[in-house]
Amino acid sequence: MPKGLHTEPYRRLRAQLVAERKQAGLTQAAVATRLSKPQSYVAKYERGERRLDVVELVELSAAIGFDPMRFVREFMAAGGSADGASSD
Repeated sequence: MPKGLHTEPYRRLRAQLVAERKQAGLTQAAVATRLSKPQSYVAKYERGERRLDVVELVELSAAIGFDPMRFVREFMAAGGSADGASSD
């Protein structure tokens, strides 16, 4: 199973993160400030230059103001798994 930053599931994950940020009306700089990180941190994961781990995703969800469980459910419902398998 490919684990690269440029797989289709990871592209969808990045797009969903960008959509959450924009829906919240936040810039990359505003999110970075809330995370006490440089703006480049946000830009790099949005462009696919760095991965986010689960802890970072939870921190990001708090900074942007979305429910991480909802986010993952929506991601999985949209075909988020790399192999397309269901976890049922």
